[in-house]
Amino acid sequence: MNEGSRREKVSWGVRLLHAVRKEPDWESLTAQELAAVSAAANRTASSPLSRLITGFPDRGATIGWQEVTLADRVIPVRVYRPARATDDPLPLVVHVHGGAYVGTAVQCDWANSHLAARLPAVVVSVEHRLLAPGTPLSAAVDDGWDVLRHVVAAAADWGIDRTRVAVAGESCGGLIAAMTAIRARDAGLALRAQILVNPAVDPTASMLDYPSMTDPGDSPMLTLARLRYFQRLALPPGADPAVVSPIHADLRDLAPALVLVPTVDPIADHGRRYAERLRAAGTPARLLEHPGAPHAFIALPGLVRQAKTARAQMTEFLTDRFAVRPSPRPLR
Repeated sequence: MNEGSRREKVSWGVRLLHAVRKEPDWESLTAQELAAVSAAANRTASSPLSRLITGFPDRGATIGWQEVTLADRVIPVRVYRPARATDDPLPLVVHVHGGAYVGTAVQCDWANSHLAARLPAVVVSVEHRLLAPGTPLSAAVDDGWDVLRHVVAAAADWGIDRTRVAVAGESCGGLIAAMTAIRARDAGLALRAQILVNPAVDPTASMLDYPSMTDPGDSPMLTLARLRYFQRLALPPGADPAVVSPIHADLRDLAPALVLVPTVDPIADHGRRYAERLRAAGTPARLLEHPGAPHAFIALPGLVRQAKTARAQMTEFLTDRFAVRPSPRPLR
């Protein structure tokens, strides 16, 4: 973390939220205890009172749960559509929430409903498999890609325009979105855009080696203990790091990227370095930093003023990208 960001402090509201939260002992957490922590966190995120922190949905959108049925599993998805009905196919945004071993699409209603209403677009948020002993990060990465592939293949059923598709995600969801963009390129599916918010793009042995990791004390939303636990779950012994590590992938010919980085975040340099690598590979990448914002800030509009600015930047970027009309490539 640079000298300027070391002096930055997050809002009192974020610090208060962190103070009242009970952090488990990540080093000794059992599988059963993790399941309980995850369930409790998701109940809290889905409660009406939490809307004061996570934001209220845009009234211009409808929200509902659906299922994506695959040959080997069923993936729940949270679907956001503009409230005003239209017969015209709409752009598609496949979104992946953050949290890794906790989290739910509900925590992202504030931003996703706004995108659905204001673009307008269909936003499909993937309720992916959470990391746990026996469920590595590759499972969640597969969920992100499989939902995108399924919805695009059934474009007429979903009411979407398969030539105007984007992916988005934050934190671990940013990693999944980035890997989905890479797999889309490899499959010949042309995406218009990818939006990565405080993405954790390097779960490998080098994950903690970035300069922004040196002063995590000012980042109450993400601690080094949580990151180490994420790393252990993400890549258990024998797992292939290549399938979950966008920072080390071939980044040529990918969809243009918007990378949003809060500066009070131990993984801030993940986003910065990824934007650099995208540009070096010839992929357009716009890096926008949010001074004083903590990790997960886009899901905390009730506490972090920069969330509203970030949402506007996402909306503008997608509006511009969906206005472009490139020739579609067939899905292989």
